[in-house]
Amino acid sequence: MSEKSTLRLIVLRVLMASLLVTLVGRLFYMQVVTGASYQSAAIGLRTHPILTPAVRGLILDDAGRALVSNRTSLVISVDRTTMLSKKLHGPAILTRLARALSTTYAALYDRLQLCGTKGAKKPPICWNGSPYQPIPIAKDVTPKLALQIMEHRADFPGVSADVETIRAYPAPYGVNAAHILGYLGPVTQSELTAQANQKLPAASQLQRTDLVGRSGLESKYDTLLRGFPGLKKVIVNRAGIVTGIASTTAATPGDYLVTNIDARLQAVVEQQLLAAIYRGRSQSDKTGVHFKADSGAAVVLDVKTGAVLAMASYPTYDPNLWVGGITTAELKQLLDPANGEPLTSRAMQGGYPPGSTFKISSAAAALKAGISETDAIPCPSSLQIGNRYFSNFESESYGPIPLSQAIVVSCDTVFYKIAYDNWLRDGGNHPIAHPNDYLINMSLAFGFGRKTGIDLPSESSGRIETRALLASTYKNMKDIYCSRAKNGYPEVAKTDPTRAAYLKAVASDNCANGALYRGGDAVNFAIGQGGTLATPLQLAVAFSAVANGGTLYAPQVGKGALKSDGSVAAIFAPKVVGHLPITAGQIGYLQSAMRGVVTSGTASGVFSNFPLGTIPVAGKTGTAQMPGTMQPTSWFASFAPADNPQYAVVVMVSQGDTGAGTSAPSVRGIYEALFGVTGMSVNPKNAIFPLGHPIAALPKISGTGVSEIAPGANPTGSASPSPSSGLVAVPFLGLVGWLARLRRRRVVPS
Repeated sequence: MSEKSTLRLIVLRVLMASLLVTLVGRLFYMQVVTGASYQSAAIGLRTHPILTPAVRGLILDDAGRALVSNRTSLVISVDRTTMLSKKLHGPAILTRLARALSTTYAALYDRLQLCGTKGAKKPPICWNGSPYQPIPIAKDVTPKLALQIMEHRADFPGVSADVETIRAYPAPYGVNAAHILGYLGPVTQSELTAQANQKLPAASQLQRTDLVGRSGLESKYDTLLRGFPGLKKVIVNRAGIVTGIASTTAATPGDYLVTNIDARLQAVVEQQLLAAIYRGRSQSDKTGVHFKADSGAAVVLDVKTGAVLAMASYPTYDPNLWVGGITTAELKQLLDPANGEPLTSRAMQGGYPPGSTFKISSAAAALKAGISETDAIPCPSSLQIGNRYFSNFESESYGPIPLSQAIVVSCDTVFYKIAYDNWLRDGGNHPIAHPNDYLINMSLAFGFGRKTGIDLPSESSGRIETRALLASTYKNMKDIYCSRAKNGYPEVAKTDPTRAAYLKAVASDNCANGALYRGGDAVNFAIGQGGTLATPLQLAVAFSAVANGGTLYAPQVGKGALKSDGSVAAIFAPKVVGHLPITAGQIGYLQSAMRGVVTSGTASGVFSNFPLGTIPVAGKTGTAQMPGTMQPTSWFASFAPADNPQYAVVVMVSQGDTGAGTSAPSVRGIYEALFGVTGMSVNPKNAIFPLGHPIAALPKISGTGVSEIAPGANPTGSASPSPSSGLVAVPFLGLVGWLARLRRRRVVPS
């Protein structure tokens, strides 16, 4: 071998040795030095996160009774990969399972399809969650059926039985409260898209399988009630089959929402509202036609804090309709005007002319405008405004009387004159540059024409016809007004020519003068009619402000929140939203006048044998006349005890006749329950709140779900882990233990 060849061989050997050393070094670096990071990355490539929902928090009344709770449901779930694999005989398993569940293969197959994929049915039929987590296909399965399936695991591989919680409505004392509590519904794609742009922690983000609050307290306090989901990372092999669990983080249960609602009082208010509805229907007008009394509402507020102690609406519905998903037919019934649109809360979403109850605002405006408390104002049977006569109810005349007596006997013509005189001073049809508009501005200060700020969604703002609103409405409606003024209402004339002629006359007037704030508008406004609309809740807030000395509070249903272990999570303080722009002396004058309504005025007959000496009541009747063929709306708004006000109570019945005849007796019934009144005797021990005021403290909730009634509350109806309370700790743990024992059994095929 030549010297050159030897040199080449040495170079080749060195090169090969260096390559070998480099390879060994690289392997050592990858497997030893950075092996842990590569291993973690490898696991990450074959793990999938699965979020497990948290148990939703309960909704409790002021004493800890469950208004909304959770109940346990046995759920049959399946592994999607197994069921769709022909190699694993998935179709055969699914067929056997369908037979066991008394359903069809096609129905179960549809539930395994991922939402958004080709051929998948719409939610909630398709599966909106992770394909690697068990998919629930049957809920509320009987323990016997679950046991049969689980004992034959050889026939049902990939099938499991688990316990999940779903919403329940224990209805202590038979309460309904559907419009307050609300309901749950599936999360929407628009909500998922909207949160994609928000930098929220993973635990706070909505998931495709979530149910979220859609109305009522469930919606307003959804985040508080929802809690935080748990996270389980499962290991998946190349075939897509789950082979293990990489890590698990437990879910955090939602907080308990404590409300100001008292279940005992809520039950009484619902019963008294229903009694008012039936009372209205039992009465008839002068022609013998019965009043329809088609809807109504009742509200009870704590005048010192704005707390909503009870609130009812008629017609209502069963909140259980929403559990597990509502059908199209059921939803149609809830929205159908023929059924009274029971999904609408008449207490806070319905707008009605407040009638004479509105005189509390107009009287305050009169005092603000300079009318003396002792001025004698004529109260004739009717008053001419332009070419039209405006009459008292039933055309009664009382002669010259002070403003307070005009409230007591509900003299319309006194308020017509006050409104008309102020309208003239503001320039009439040719208004001055900056009209005082005392009545309009006072109504706005009372909270009419805007939302009260209650902690419930979808509240109505009512309607106050300001000059600006009239001008805006005229601009939008002028063409329609003028078209109707020319062509009339032929479709109405076919069946009711008198009403058609009236509507045409109104259209003609609006076509010519609709942008003006006219004298007729002013006088109608003074007695809560014309275009004025208010909700029963707005009226309760206004009367509360007069009762407490002038402070307007935002009504609050929520009182506070408790952690599931019983610790306090939050206390919701009262919210002041305004003050009445009148003096303390003027407020006292109004309070005294409304006491006269009950002792000697329009409501004296209803309270003739009520212990007013012990429990004085102040109030105002209202009978709001409706245009056209609508029957009058019945109102009674009040507060008590009048000498130291604690509660404001309002009852309204649409198309229900007079305030004194229909609504006032139910208000009296509510006060009887509030104060423990039987006949002419008062027994505080029988009162809803024996200490004379609502419960101030939050209830005590133990980790087992047992509630202790707060001090001063009547112990009847206290929460406990039973069907009456809806707190489900014991049954839930029992089912979990049963399933655990079942899984540990040795399965022997039959």
